[in-house]
Amino acid sequence: MFRFKHSNGDSNPDPQTVSAGMNKWNWKEGRRGQQGYTRHPGRGRYRGRQWRPSWDDRNGYGDAGHSSRSSDNQASSSSSSDSSAAPELPGFYFDQEKNRYFRLLPGHNNCNPLTREQLRDKEREKERARMLAEDGKPTKKAPRAGLNASVLLQKRHCGLLSEMSYYRQVHEGRISAMRRHKLEHHSTDDFRTIVANSKCEQVFAVSDMSHGGCKYGSISFSRSGKNGSLSVEAFDSPYVTNCKVNSLCWATVNYPDSHVLLCLDSGSVTLLPASLFSNTDSNQAGTHYRFKIPMAWCCAWCQLPQFDRWFSVGLSHKVVLQHAVTGKKQTVNIDSDVLAQQFCVGVPLVFNGCRSGEIFSIDAREPSGRKVTSFRQESAVTSVRILRDENYLLAADMSGQIKLWDIRARKPVQEYRGHYNEHARLPIHVSEPEGLLLAVGQDCHTRFWSLRDGHLLRTIPSPHPAANSAIPSVVFSSSLSGHTGTPGLLMAVKNDLFYFPYNTDETEPQEV
Repeated sequence: MFRFKHSNGDSNPDPQTVSAGMNKWNWKEGRRGQQGYTRHPGRGRYRGRQWRPSWDDRNGYGDAGHSSRSSDNQASSSSSSDSSAAPELPGFYFDQEKNRYFRLLPGHNNCNPLTREQLRDKEREKERARMLAEDGKPTKKAPRAGLNASVLLQKRHCGLLSEMSYYRQVHEGRISAMRRHKLEHHSTDDFRTIVANSKCEQVFAVSDMSHGGCKYGSISFSRSGKNGSLSVEAFDSPYVTNCKVNSLCWATVNYPDSHVLLCLDSGSVTLLPASLFSNTDSNQAGTHYRFKIPMAWCCAWCQLPQFDRWFSVGLSHKVVLQHAVTGKKQTVNIDSDVLAQQFCVGVPLVFNGCRSGEIFSIDAREPSGRKVTSFRQESAVTSVRILRDENYLLAADMSGQIKLWDIRARKPVQEYRGHYNEHARLPIHVSEPEGLLLAVGQDCHTRFWSLRDGHLLRTIPSPHPAANSAIPSVVFSSSLSGHTGTPGLLMAVKNDLFYFPYNTDETEPQEV
């Protein structure tokens, strides 16, 4: 416990008297013990050497008048703000609820340690619970002023909004009105990742099995009811592997989205026919391809007709371009690990994001593998997405930065703030028709931004406590379950599936 030495009304803690019982010391009581006030009849009081006015002086009945009263109000407000915060002590943590100090212990060789990581996780869990309760309210605040559906429609009729601006702002308003619904399914294993095909008719899912290994499955949807709600039919494949899936994407071998390309940590890349995971296409024949490529971090499929059935794989200090049928291969050596890839649609360029922060492109027509363009972010790049205008590229890194790059000028033109990432390879998702960018952070929050100006539109907390093993995997589309599907967000976390549909009632009021 602190011991104080008093002299002339001043008191200072003796640092050499700090003992293990520090966590029982109440800092507010200690401050009251240090006050040392001296009362003078009819006038103010002295706190050490500082004079403070009496009640009459503070209310303007003294000689100082209004100027004295205003200056004292400022002094009293500053002193109250200073006294409301507990002083920081090295090696100790102050609990506001218990009004006590607790000793911070190292995270090893202790039966019940209290570490800063535990305190940080506790604060995050409290914030998640608060956001979850706020997110469950039927009426939410619009992300921008003036996003009321009736106001937007009136502006559109008056010619104040273009068709594109009206469409984009309607989607921004509907994002704030999405509400969570749990979808029933029969799988008991935890979802690791979900990826939808080009038409969002089928979602490929990778699940972690309880006894180890991974299981592959497919999720298909059907609309039910007048409100367009979804029902899920999950078909679990007998295909089970003991290998971890590092990356996956849909592939076009026989017809669009006929196969799924998977990078396994066992030193192989495999192409599985999608018919294995769909009960509707179970009678269709499909070819299974396997390639021996060691430790692939990421993969991308080329959709350009001139380079049909070509794919790219990112390795440690290598990029491999290979033909799926003939086996023809091209290897490009680089000086870093490739963690993210994507092909352009109009030209045979593949963009690569590296652990060093470099983003560069390779022309598949050049056997030398020369870098066509190159620019750099501050940290390891975890995801790259090329927009329809292929002069622009989105990139996210392990420092939580998401930037929109102008490839021609090689400089960022927009930044999307709020994403949280420290060390995980997390993807970003783009829905250009709606003008939306979304990403799931390492804090397990799903965030929506306006693709045009980077405005943060909404943050959706995870229904489960935040953990590295419980980061949600999401799919967003304006046509889930097909061309006439329902717009919304599909979220897989742990062994649960959640659906966030659009509120299709245009006249529903929103708080602005």
